[in-house]
Amino acid sequence: MNFTLVYTTEQKPSILPDTSEQIQCQDNQCIEQEALGSYGIQKLYCQPTGCFSIAYEYAPYQKLVLDFSDGIKRTSNVFATPDKLRNNFQVIVGKNDLHIELVPSPKEVNSLLRVDAWSSLLIILLLEFMAAWAYLSYTRKSYRILISVFFVNLITMPVSWQILANWITEPWLLWSFCLVFEAVFLWLFNRNRLHLRDAFNLSIAINVTSYTLGMILSFLLAPYLF
Repeated sequence: MNFTLVYTTEQKPSILPDTSEQIQCQDNQCIEQEALGSYGIQKLYCQPTGCFSIAYEYAPYQKLVLDFSDGIKRTSNVFATPDKLRNNFQVIVGKNDLHIELVPSPKEVNSLLRVDAWSSLLIILLLEFMAAWAYLSYTRKSYRILISVFFVNLITMPVSWQILANWITEPWLLWSFCLVFEAVFLWLFNRNRLHLRDAFNLSIAINVTSYTLGMILSFLLAPYLF
């Protein structure tokens, strides 16, 4: 979730990240609530002028509690969690409160430039390259296939998480797309070295490795990446 601030106040106080929080609510009155907290990469990330959050799974409703440099901690209205993987909101900053509205078609900076995106790509490339090397060593296939593994990840990562995530709501569908696309890509560019079945086996090996080990690494590296 990306939050862009729009001030209606004369002054434009900056956000105090350490004392601001996103609240998870189970109902539209936020009677049952808990902080989003910090869990691996799950957290509300704030700069003085805006925030974004990442969660493994969001509750049905949310609200923001932002602490500002003018000494006022402002609380937003309760808003529903949209049925999309990536969402953008406009946060209207009033004198004492916040009002949050969903922005359907935002004009935002490319989120692939954020540290969580490019660091994830580097981790994926490293893990899948190592998994592919192990698979090719075991099956005695040409190491030239590693070049295709590198380039196909440069395609699937931005296509799946930057473009398809705007319409697909289930992460497993995006993961399945990557698995099938990468298998076909590897086969097409290595038909003299790989059978289609081998290409699918290789794609399964690299994607399972990057998903499982990537989740573990996200917990370990998150405090240093964000």
